[in-house]
Amino acid sequence: MKKKIFLFTIIFMFVFMSISFASTAKIVTRVDKALSTISKWIVKISTPAAAVAIGSGLLMKKFSFGDEDRILAGKKLIRNTIFSYSFVLVIDLVLDAIKSIMT
Repeated sequence: MKKKIFLFTIIFMFVFMSISFASTAKIVTRVDKALSTISKWIVKISTPAAAVAIGSGLLMKKFSFGDEDRILAGKKLIRNTIFSYSFVLVIDLVLDAIKSIMT
């Protein structure tokens, strides 16, 4: 019996999720503005940091003079920087998904 009620509740929520009974709440608009502002600041800060890190990795590889440890450290720095910066750029997609769930 409890399973049927739970299943009915879930189905009911998905069917009527798109129906809005009131206008957009003030808290939703504030959270939306805050999340977009935070994501813009993160991208503005991380872009120069990623450029410096990639440049440092390239310089480490260039001036390693055949030292395998420095070459590997430079490659690792470049790879990790690209991965981290791509994660920062994906934040916009995550925030859009959150916004679509909230509205």
